[in-house]
Amino acid sequence: MIYVGKAKNLKKRVASYFVNGKNLGYKTAILVSQISKIKTIKVESEIESLLLEANLIKKYLPKYNINLKDGKAYPLIRITVKDKYPKVLIARRESDPKSLYFGPFPNAGAMRLVLKTVRRIFPFQSVINHPKKPCFYYHLGLCPCPEVFKDKTYRTTVKHIIGFLNGQTGHVIKDLEKEREKYSRAEYFEQAGALQEKIDAIKLVTGKFYKPYLYEENPNLKEDIRRMELQELRNTLNAKNVDVRELKRIECYDISNTSGKNATGSMVVFTNGEKDTSSYRKFKIKGKYNDLPNDFAMMEEVLKRRLTHTEWEKPDLIIVDGGKGQVSSALKVINGAVPLIGLAKREEIIITSDFREIRLKKHSKQLQLIMRIRDEAHRFAITYHRKLRAKNTYN
Repeated sequence: MIYVGKAKNLKKRVASYFVNGKNLGYKTAILVSQISKIKTIKVESEIESLLLEANLIKKYLPKYNINLKDGKAYPLIRITVKDKYPKVLIARRESDPKSLYFGPFPNAGAMRLVLKTVRRIFPFQSVINHPKKPCFYYHLGLCPCPEVFKDKTYRTTVKHIIGFLNGQTGHVIKDLEKEREKYSRAEYFEQAGALQEKIDAIKLVTGKFYKPYLYEENPNLKEDIRRMELQELRNTLNAKNVDVRELKRIECYDISNTSGKNATGSMVVFTNGEKDTSSYRKFKIKGKYNDLPNDFAMMEEVLKRRLTHTEWEKPDLIIVDGGKGQVSSALKVINGAVPLIGLAKREEIIITSDFREIRLKKHSKQLQLIMRIRDEAHRFAITYHRKLRAKNTYN
């Protein structure tokens, strides 16, 4: 292995080395001349790609990753785990045996992106000698300033950061869920809500997390996972009398409004288990519902309008965000033309078109697939709703 790199658009990235050969730097030209094989590994998220890249560089020490940096040491993330209030720092070398290190990262920008993402979820201290008063980052909600406030939960936060950087996001989420339940039982709902926000943020940032070595062992891991998710879901639905022959195109619908105002609907499309953003559609609710949050009627309206577009490819499955009420509304429009299910909030129970309930294991691949699709529909709907609300507020 002579070089490790990452890109959102691999075709464009790799082609850039061969199309304009005369414009390549001296060292890059030498690198290209020595290429005999290119291996690609697809991952689930930007964070995974950064951590995998760092893992591969540390493991194989590729010649040109080092040479192209002119011998400059790669940056690392350092956590001073032995301190009373551990700090999360940037380092160039593993010079402190009492600290925990992650990396090295290919460049400082990549590493800072990881730290920025982690810090939004788990605020941490980032300087060795913290002032004895609230700092600037405290006011941004990014630093707990433990010397000032004696935050007893800070060590737990550091533990979560370490788990996150190790790729153990499943364990981190479980710990946060346990903490959330404790606060809920004690009726500390504000604290429970804050923990739920952290859980949602981790899921949004990482999705399903797979450790870097798994991608090494199987470069087609992502495609295999998608195929397995779809197969499991198809088998489960067919066993419950939901006649699904294939799941090439799945459409999911959600409604977003504030007390009935600025109501919007979203349609997201997943093709072969992956987002197909070019097929997404958003709907501004036209019906007059006396400014009441009538999600059922709004869902019915959105599906009616969708079905008028016969030029759009027919879905193999329709998912609505909600329980029996939303499924009932969708049935009035679809009337058996397309297989239909709903995903009830909180309990994450699948509701079939004949109102049977399907309870899947929380960490089953098929449930993770449906939740990922539903969450994307919710994100798309609420983004459009906020845009309309802001427009109508300031106009």
